[in-house]
Amino acid sequence: MDCIKQIVGVTPQKEGDNTYSPSKLALKLAVEKKTDYASVDFGTKNQDHSKRILIVGTETELLKMENGKMFQTGNHPVELFVPMLHWQAAGYSLDIATPTGAPLQLERWALPTEDSAVMELFEAYKPKLAQPLDLRQLVDHLDENSPYVAVYFPGGHGVIADLPFSDAVSQVVNWCSSQDKHMISICHGPSAFLSTGASSPYSGYAISACPDGMDKLLPPTGYLPGSMPWFFGEKLRALDIKVVNKIMNGKVMIDRKLITGDGPKAANELGIVSAMALLNEI
Repeated sequence: MDCIKQIVGVTPQKEGDNTYSPSKLALKLAVEKKTDYASVDFGTKNQDHSKRILIVGTETELLKMENGKMFQTGNHPVELFVPMLHWQAAGYSLDIATPTGAPLQLERWALPTEDSAVMELFEAYKPKLAQPLDLRQLVDHLDENSPYVAVYFPGGHGVIADLPFSDAVSQVVNWCSSQDKHMISICHGPSAFLSTGASSPYSGYAISACPDGMDKLLPPTGYLPGSMPWFFGEKLRALDIKVVNKIMNGKVMIDRKLITGDGPKAANELGIVSAMALLNEI
């Protein structure tokens, strides 16, 4: 059976001792060398350069699956960089933070290497990815006078390993809601909402995200080397946060000031829609 899997390309690729990246078939089906990013003329632009967007990423490079195998993960680069391109075009400055200030991890196997706009932004932000802000220190200074107009939690499987369990993430989520700021997230990013515990400021909201059903389908294709250790969608439902999509086809959802997308194919529209929402407040 393993031999057959190797022939058809569904065996996860071994990267090290008990460490795996997606199979050749999964990469062919799920990873594109160019995104659908296209620059947009927003008609107006934020002129107040003190207004910033806070991006909170994962420090997790290896996610332990249910069978004990380690998945080489991090934040998905398309979900991270494509919205950033639109926010910069709209005139907003961007800060990058991780739960403890450790380097932000990327699913580098998903980099769209033939997309010049994304790859140029990746190169420009390498220093900030390597030395992000320490969220634990940043949250001590969050108040009504903070410069952030929005918070963004990008996706990638690594997110579920640290953001849902971070007190600093919990403080950011609660601050964003209490200050009536825009919350933006995509794919596995909404797992960060679990950080607030048994209740959530986003209870009663509807979101677009990676559905649990999709994660359950990924091991047979070799995208994941085993079943997920847990599923964030069912835990969000327990908080009365509903994932509305059953598949991932680029859906973007707006519920009050919560803007969410289901995965990489939603990144471009998510960036445009959220930038317009921020500009409309000026």
